[in-house]
Amino acid sequence: MRHIVGVLLDRDTFKGLPKGRTGTERIQLYNKAAKKLGLKLFYMSLHQIGKTSALGYTYTGRSYKLVRRSIPRVTHNRSITLSPYLKRKLQMLSQSSIVFNRQNRYDKHRIHKLLDKESTLSKYLPVSSKYSRKKLLKAMDKYPALFIKPTNNSVGNGIMKIARSQDGKFHLHWKKGDPKQVSRKAAAAFIQKKVSHQTYMIQEGIPLATYKGRPYDLRVSVQRSAGGAWQVTGIVGKVAGRGRHVTNVAKGGKVKKVRELFGHSGFQPEKMIAAVENVSLSIARHLSEKLPHLADIGLDMGIDKEGRIKFIEMNGRDQRYAFRKAKMNETFYRSYENPLKYAKFLLNKR
Repeated sequence: MRHIVGVLLDRDTFKGLPKGRTGTERIQLYNKAAKKLGLKLFYMSLHQIGKTSALGYTYTGRSYKLVRRSIPRVTHNRSITLSPYLKRKLQMLSQSSIVFNRQNRYDKHRIHKLLDKESTLSKYLPVSSKYSRKKLLKAMDKYPALFIKPTNNSVGNGIMKIARSQDGKFHLHWKKGDPKQVSRKAAAAFIQKKVSHQTYMIQEGIPLATYKGRPYDLRVSVQRSAGGAWQVTGIVGKVAGRGRHVTNVAKGGKVKKVRELFGHSGFQPEKMIAAVENVSLSIARHLSEKLPHLADIGLDMGIDKEGRIKFIEMNGRDQRYAFRKAKMNETFYRSYENPLKYAKFLLNKR
């Protein structure tokens, strides 16, 4: 049992394991890393977990075998637990296993507030506030561009953008296509209708650096690894797709290596990479002091046209596939290896 690590998967990913149908998760990279590190992995789903044991899959080197075994002492969480039932099951698992990244869906405005309270980090934040119609109207008059986004969604779902041109007219970006020119009143009414009773936040639009006329931002993978210390595993750029106001790969964004992006923007690539890494590590360290069990996150970071670094949001379950799409294969592999190195550190620590 000393070298067994649990990997907690979403139900659909778990069910697809025997046939290799695991969506964006490249489970074979976990298997490769585990063999290298001398670990045995036990893949679990919360639906199959009991108080002291679970029904899960082991990998024999050729195929997956469904077995029942005791709960591992350390578990890497890759599942999303939103329902009360799954939250109860996760709590039960946590009573007999160290589950890192136990919570991996965080309210975006809460994260902003945690960082804003730290004076050394607040300068990297765009102005943000919890949504209200009154705050929206005030922000529309003050800032050239705003993003209105749900505090709990991911992959760019539900994000709206409102931009004010020099002639005072407003341009509303919603989903794909050219923005619609609307009045101040109409923009506020449209946004209010979309927000409805959900929780949204208003965020100052960063004048992002561009690549061939399209804005880009960065995904920074920050993970705990061997020894338990935070490290930057890799950085990849995301360029907004044609007719898009978000850079998310799931919404048509294109991945690019950051050296090419920084060079195109007139920045010194190595200097900018070092600066982004430094800020990202400071953010991860600070948040991990406030959020228990944080160990594997993806930070969305922006660079404005003047080269200033801005934090956009944190992803508690980094999808990682942007590295694969950018053909950063070694970085992609390490994003799977590092959590297992951290798991081994926790096993040896106990």
